Amino acid sequence: MPARDGRQPRRPRHAYHSCQSRHSRRLPWPAPALLTWLAAWALVYGLLRAGPALGCPAALAWLAAAGLGLAVATALRGASGWRRLITAAGFPLSALASGLAQGVTLAGVGGVPAWVWLLPLAALLAAYPLRAWRDAPLFPTPLGALAGLAALAPLPPGASVLDAGCGLGHGLAALRSAYAGARIHGIEWSGLLRLAAAARCPWASVRRADMWAADWSAHGLVYLFQRPESMARALAKAQAEMAPGSWLASLEFAVPGVPPSAVLQAVAGKPVWLYQVAGTGAAGLAPVHPAAQAAQPASPAADNPVNKPAHPGRR
Repeated sequence: MPARDGRQPRRPRHAYHSCQSRHSRRLPWPAPALLTWLAAWALVYGLLRAGPALGCPAALAWLAAAGLGLAVATALRGASGWRRLITAAGFPLSALASGLAQGVTLAGVGGVPAWVWLLPLAALLAAYPLRAWRDAPLFPTPLGALAGLAALAPLPPGASVLDAGCGLGHGLAALRSAYAGARIHGIEWSGLLRLAAAARCPWASVRRADMWAADWSAHGLVYLFQRPESMARALAKAQAEMAPGSWLASLEFAVPGVPPSAVLQAVAGKPVWLYQVAGTGAAGLAPVHPAAQAAQPASPAADNPVNKPAHPGRR
């Protein structure tokens, strides 16, 4: 029932908070990979120290540590092929890098201080801070992926559009091309990436913030390039906060089990799934377009290349 001032009452947020609670109980990526690498190094260190007493050859210790990484990668539930590969290959690659560094030192080329190996980790944390581990890694929006978006998800002149997790600003540029005259906003938790996006897109308003804590209610469209497991949470947040008629746009990943309002296929293999928030209805979505219904995968686990891209990520 409309409020006295004529506005639609805000939807209850219990669905979003329930989804958020379930999401928070998961171990965020890349924590499983990091813990696996740490365990492998601890195993090889322990076996090498106890090797003489146990009669364990050094080669067997290294193989056992590599096997541990491979076993954990195989056992990861719901992980993509890339995540399994990263988990399994992390320890062997780090061991190889350590061996090469030691060989350079022994050859007389010059020793490498131990603290130098912390520099790549520091750079990684600056670009991808711990709090952002639950969000997608950095992958740009492909050129032309949002061409024609305004035809399927029309917005009034001067509408506000948000790129939630804007990374280096590729999505911001694509949104500007799709919506001439719109007010373009970006949210990015990484301070380093926020500065890069603001410098690359001076016409956009880019701020450092948590995309999940920020209020989406002022925006006519929120654009995401996230992870498959984040999409139910994103839709619940859109339904709880955004006005009727507004849009949630997701590059590559559909919301599992929820038919989209429309699907944009501007670039082969890079669909944009569109969900329009409705004023009424149990689902909280606008009626489904017939073409969109046909394009929706049967289930999130189906072997559908459109719904299972190789590189999920941020812009």
